[in-house]
Order: sequence, then structure tokens, then C-alpha cells
Amino acid sequence: MTAPASLLPRRAGWFAALAIGLATGAILLAMGRSAICACGTVKLWHGVVQSSENSQHIADWYSFSHVIHGLLFYFFAHLLWRRWKLLGGRPTSWALPIAVAFEAFWELLENSPIIIDRYRAVTVSFGYVGDSVVNSLSDIGFMVVGFVLASRLPVWASVVLAIAFELFTLAMIRDNLTLNILMLVWPLDAVRAWQAAG
Repeated sequence: MTAPASLLPRRAGWFAALAIGLATGAILLAMGRSAICACGTVKLWHGVVQSSENSQHIADWYSFSHVIHGLLFYFFAHLLWRRWKLLGGRPTSWALPIAVAFEAFWELLENSPIIIDRYRAVTVSFGYVGDSVVNSLSDIGFMVVGFVLASRLPVWASVVLAIAFELFTLAMIRDNLTLNILMLVWPLDAVRAWQAAG
């Protein structure tokens, strides 16, 4: 079964999503976030998690989590679309801009002192300083990729892709979306020790 492509936006929805992304970048700059890595370069990929360049470039191990965000946002949008349809409404093309707004909210929260300090206190990201603006906007872009993929893939394929990404990053860096949420909400010393041992 394929999820309905009607949840993808028309031109106005794409422009709205882009405007939200640009506004997020402007807000992050106003918050004092660095536009690019302090190293002075912008890399397509940076794969060393425990380094000052983590979350500073276009893509990293956590980009997979943002694709999963898009898959999940599409799933929730699909559920809401079905309920709306049952009530006699028409399919919405504003699901993606709404998803971008949620992802943007997370990027702003993630780069606030309270979350940066939380990461430092309860995860193995001891030296985490937040994301560069380039990385935050790329994270939003990866979420959009996940959202569009979910609109095109059968539901089972989206589920398999999300699980594969979770297992892949777990094997490669001992971290993934599930552990990230767990450690932020309910940190476990055993998990932190296991991650640090990697």
C-alpha cells in the first residue's frame, strides 16, 4: 500500500516550506549560532562524532535520524489526512510546511542553551556546542527527503528504511534516534557507559 501523494504540497506549499527554513536560519543567526563550522570550511560529510566538527557540516551520522523524522511526520500527516477525509474534508497540501515548522522548532530548541547543556550533562556528547546554521538547515532538508520518500514508498518500505537506519547508526556510532531521545528524556548510566566505550 502506498501513502497518498496528495500530502505533497503544491507550489505555494513548497514556497511556505522554504520560507520557514530561511526564517529558521535567520533566527539561528540572531541567536548567535555560527553560520558554518568554526574550522572555516563546509564539508559534505563529517563522520567523527566525538569532535568539534560534529553537527557543523552538511551531513553526518545524525542526518539519518532527520530522514526518519520525515518518515514519521509523513505517517502522522497521513493519519490526520485520513481522519480529515472521513469528516468530509479535502486532502491538504500543507502537510510538508507544517512538518518543516515542527522540524524547525526542534532545531531552534536543540540549539538553545537548555538543550545544549542537557546533551553535555547526560550524553556522551561532552563537548557539544550546538549545530552550525548550515547543519541545522541541512537537517531540515534531510527531514524533507524523508517526507518525500514516505510519500512515494509503500508503508512497509518506509518502516524497513527507518529500522535499517536505526540499526545502521547503532552499529556504526552506538547512537541513533531512539537512544538520543532516551538519553535526553531518561538518561541511563549503563547506556552512556556503553556508548562511551565505543
